[in-house]
Amino acid sequence: MARPLDGRFCQGGRGLVGAGGGFIAERAGAGSGPRVNERIRARELRVIDDQGNQLGVMTYFDAMKAAREAGLDLVEISPNAVPPVCKIADFGKFLYEQNKKAHETRKHQKGTQIKEVKFRPSTAEHDYQVRKNQIIEFLGKGYKVKAMIFHRGREMAHQDVGRGKMMRLLKDIEEHALVEFGPRMEANILLALLAPKKGSVSAKPIPASGQA
Repeated sequence: MARPLDGRFCQGGRGLVGAGGGFIAERAGAGSGPRVNERIRARELRVIDDQGNQLGVMTYFDAMKAAREAGLDLVEISPNAVPPVCKIADFGKFLYEQNKKAHETRKHQKGTQIKEVKFRPSTAEHDYQVRKNQIIEFLGKGYKVKAMIFHRGREMAHQDVGRGKMMRLLKDIEEHALVEFGPRMEANILLALLAPKKGSVSAKPIPASGQA
């Protein structure tokens, strides 16, 4: 049940009447996102205004009064702090900015994730084309890719074959990839780390038509 500023609920239970008689709407559903306005439970709050200035520790009622006088909402941004931290802000704008930050964070995380695509010196043409297109698809989605050519047994005596395949691969995907390092041998693996190229011609895989 929502807590009014002066103990008086408005008719119908859809909001509450503030100390000055103003109506404060319930703008956030229970359990969805940060607590806002009348859903904040703490009696004392550390308050930040809409310009980012610290207003200090205030009672819930004084903080709510300051938000109402500014024509804004009181949003709980750090509920686990002691006392909880609240910000005076436009709740709709606050949610938009939070969603934008979350999107940028996910985008950055994707850029730091590395996909691995494995070849052999003897990888057949059809399989080569499939793996090449897989690399292009990963790059188009913003992932980094580690291209690896595994050598086994006697293949280590003919590393030029694997290196030739790697150089062909790098040439085939040069419109889509930046080579961050490599190609270089690590034990029996020839590898190169690829990153998406900004403004690449196409983020879509190249059809493997006319394959051998």
